Amino acid sequence: MLAIVMDHIAGPLAVREVDEPEVPDGGVVVSVAATGLCRSDWHAWAGHDDVALPHVPGHEFAGVVARVGAGVTKWTVGDRVTAPFVEGCGRCEWCLSGNAQVCPDQEQPGFTHWGSFAERVAVHAADTNLVAIPEGVGFEAAASLGCRFATAFRALTSRARVAAGEWVTVVGAGGVGLSAVMIAKALGARVIAVDRNAGALAAATALGADQVLVADSTDVPARVRALTGGGSQVSLDAVGSEQTCADAILSLARRGRHVQIGLLPPVEGHPRVPMERVIAWELDVFGSHGMAAADYPGMLGLIASGALRPHELIERIIGFDEAAALLPGFDSANVAGITMIRPGHGGPL
Repeated sequence: MLAIVMDHIAGPLAVREVDEPEVPDGGVVVSVAATGLCRSDWHAWAGHDDVALPHVPGHEFAGVVARVGAGVTKWTVGDRVTAPFVEGCGRCEWCLSGNAQVCPDQEQPGFTHWGSFAERVAVHAADTNLVAIPEGVGFEAAASLGCRFATAFRALTSRARVAAGEWVTVVGAGGVGLSAVMIAKALGARVIAVDRNAGALAAATALGADQVLVADSTDVPARVRALTGGGSQVSLDAVGSEQTCADAILSLARRGRHVQIGLLPPVEGHPRVPMERVIAWELDVFGSHGMAAADYPGMLGLIASGALRPHELIERIIGFDEAAALLPGFDSANVAGITMIRPGHGGPL
């Protein structure tokens, strides 16, 4: 099969033929119809995750079941499916309680094994991790659910428990940040989007953001507090840097809730977080690590109703060659939405 291959950490990526994945016991092999280019893939490329080389990145995908392994009972060849980026084992107490996103024996395509920047990808514990794609939802929209959209959904609904009328500050208006803007508005919140990219802020406005702020040298938290009369009730860092994390936390009102979505790799030790404010103002700080397949029905119901429209977040569709060239610079790219990849050399269809 054709795949994007990483031979060296932080090195150039090659598009070439590789062996197809073996179908795991209890798992399936999916023919990839669409896969997302995500900042998390850049973290793996940059060496922030422990991956075995050579490696195929990619963890957001949708497609069709091509092969079914021994022990799978819920899925057959030809089913249209997607999956969360965390593949729970299906056996432990966390998976059995519906919390596969924190499974201690989890697999992750594009990290623990070869991922979806390929024509086919393996999925472990298929009966736990696969999700059927509803009629009327395209492969690109379904692929966007696997990491960014589902992560934003669970962060706001299950972790922060956003209520109608609350202010939500979203720092970073890339794929996950724009997903958060759309979801927060659907929940009835008032939203401030913060980003350095004017195009991203324009996209946030189009999705309903009540206010947008350019992330520049000025005091972002002070501007948020001025707009909200003391700070937002909820903040979300969708980037993952010391600056964006601090801006999000310091934008909160007293007793506010912060959700950290953007990965914070340690630089010169551990990331510095303004814990003095967390303590003095009794702020809640939550981590959020994707969303288990068991929680997808509520999100899919809102998509089916039209309240959530993940397809509107897709900025462009490219092929393997362009994706291989783009990934090394993705951390600094001015992306106003989600970039989707269709397998093959051809690029947009």
